Amino acid sequence: MVFSDAHFYPGVHSTVFKGLLWAIKELNPVAVIANGDVFDGATISRHPRIGWDSKPSVIEELKACEIAMGEIEETAKKVRHNVQLIWPLGNHDARFETFLAANAPQYEGVQGFTLKDFFPHWQPCWSFWVNDHTVIKHMWKGGFSAGRANTLNAGVSMVTGHTHNMAVQPLTDYRGNRYGVQTGM
Repeated sequence: MVFSDAHFYPGVHSTVFKGLLWAIKELNPVAVIANGDVFDGATISRHPRIGWDSKPSVIEELKACEIAMGEIEETAKKVRHNVQLIWPLGNHDARFETFLAANAPQYEGVQGFTLKDFFPHWQPCWSFWVNDHTVIKHMWKGGFSAGRANTLNAGVSMVTGHTHNMAVQPLTDYRGNRYGVQTGM
């Protein structure tokens, strides 16, 4: 089961998140893949504030992520004790370490200064190969037809997030059928 772009915020349990927990209970997956952008990093973004909007602090966001990821872990392990928990890094997830590396490089290697330190049960990766024909990665190609562009350029079926779209785009050529799947929440 793959989800992406949750951007967990404090105090928010969206309908899609509740649906994810329901689907895990009902479908009993062998793996749950959090395909990037679990964390948002609103206050450490390269984008400035819009007017006087308020955004949660890094620690508030981090706690919200720990709670949500913990609920997913707990739900998945109740239905399958040996479920794989996979987490391909997203561009927003990368903000956590990128900001620290740019502003506090003296803390390199210190426990707790990487986002993966907070999700120890999730296997971090850049991409996850399901088999020889399907890869899951947060983002590769972008734009309106990212799903199609991803599978066309990869030569395999590709599951991505990043665009916040939910879509499946088939591609048929002389090599057979492939699919570009986008899994935005």
